[in-house]
Amino acid sequence: MSKPNDPAYSRVLLKISGEALMGDQGFGLHPPTVAKIAEEVRSVQELGVEVCMVIGGGNVFRGLQGSAQGMERTTADYMGMLATVMNALAMQSALEALGIHTRVISAIRMDEVAEPYIRRRAVRHLEKKRVCIFAAGTGNPYFTTDTAATLRATEMSCQAIFKGTLVDGVYDKDPARHPDARRYDTISYDDVLAKNLKVMDASAIALARDNDLPIIVFSLDEPGGFRGILSGEGTYTIVQDRA
Repeated sequence: MSKPNDPAYSRVLLKISGEALMGDQGFGLHPPTVAKIAEEVRSVQELGVEVCMVIGGGNVFRGLQGSAQGMERTTADYMGMLATVMNALAMQSALEALGIHTRVISAIRMDEVAEPYIRRRAVRHLEKKRVCIFAAGTGNPYFTTDTAATLRATEMSCQAIFKGTLVDGVYDKDPARHPDARRYDTISYDDVLAKNLKVMDASAIALARDNDLPIIVFSLDEPGGFRGILSGEGTYTIVQDRA
């Protein structure tokens, strides 16, 4: 039986964009920003929560943009996957500097820098309280890191996906451009799809819906936000069937 102060979930996946790692630079990696996110992960792990992560690669290379500029789509997507591996290694370094045991697990074999993805091995890492950072998406072109995050969260039997963004939840329109934008406390998967709210791509939302996997959207800029939500505090939107 859970105690009143127990975290809401015991195993979660944190999904963040590559852009979240670049700080104010506009491109690449900003080490202090990476370190700040690593601190957030450590604070959650201290609650006894098992954490895995998926990080996008848009701060280095985005496959869709490369394709739009004339690059062959499959090649562009593989380049985007390699960008996610670079970000995963940066996050691993920041976490290990805090004394957290970490594994980078790649969907594309590159044994010198990452483990290959083997589901049972990854589950065992989580059980041993190691942070697993899943890199290279699903290993297939035409699938986004949003879809990869939902797939890995399902395979790892995570109880929720935490989607760290620049805003504190899901709004009916862009709050940066519309002061009257309304934030949802909770919203259904079907409403996210019908209203095209861009929480995650449609494939990821549909996969989460089919597996009854809640998606919690919160602000990475809120210090302690990740831990606070697990402790029953903070501002966020939860995407689930029971809206």
